[in-house]
Amino acid sequence: MFSLFNYKTLNNYLIIDTEEININRIKKVLDDFPEFNCVDCDYDYFEPIDVILKNTPDLIFLNLDTILDNPFNLVNEVEQYLKKDYEFIAISSSKEKTYEAIKTGFFDYLLNPITELDIRKAALKFKKKHPNKISKTICLKSYKDYQYLNADEILFLKADNNTTDFYMNNGHTVSAFKTLKTFELILPKNFLRIHKSYIINKNYVNRVNYGTLNCTLKKCLKKIPFSKTYINNVEFMINTLSQTSVLGLS
Repeated sequence: MFSLFNYKTLNNYLIIDTEEININRIKKVLDDFPEFNCVDCDYDYFEPIDVILKNTPDLIFLNLDTILDNPFNLVNEVEQYLKKDYEFIAISSSKEKTYEAIKTGFFDYLLNPITELDIRKAALKFKKKHPNKISKTICLKSYKDYQYLNADEILFLKADNNTTDFYMNNGHTVSAFKTLKTFELILPKNFLRIHKSYIINKNYVNRVNYGTLNCTLKKCLKKIPFSKTYINNVEFMINTLSQTSVLGLS
């Protein structure tokens, strides 16, 4: 048994602060919002950029008073690597840093000692600017076992007789007792069948080779074959990916 349904995407947040009272207060308030998920609370200010890029959060609480390097340079550096819809919220005991923080691009500013009310206002302000996106999840049921897969995290599906293996972007493989055809009919449009045994998530494709009749995916060492039977799907995939790419000829 399986089902496909919509759910609201979580907003992952990260706290970089050495003050435990701040960390606990932020987590306490955001626990009231089911769409917020804490990915890490970090006390190491020597390599904050590494912590941020490792977790790729949507919202970053950053204490400006205890970071060793210039926090405003950090914001500019992160901007080179993360997607454009993340936000920084500054924490500081100094009102003098407010102007610089806003000018640098901080989303909001919390003055120490931070209060639950101020945190809640910042959370609601973030929600208003970033309404929840709708994504997809697949529920696989086997007897009394329910397993939920985020469709955005699926690299590809492979047929194995009358079962289907889901290869995930974290390296895990999940098996379902349904045929590949069953999932082909219900998966989102970014999933394309390119072979009798394979359906791929085109959002992960980084190379298509007509010479060897295979394609490669991000986060996957395995080359996925495609066949002439499904060549129309392959060409459609190339056309749609090309529309959002810069063409370089060699």
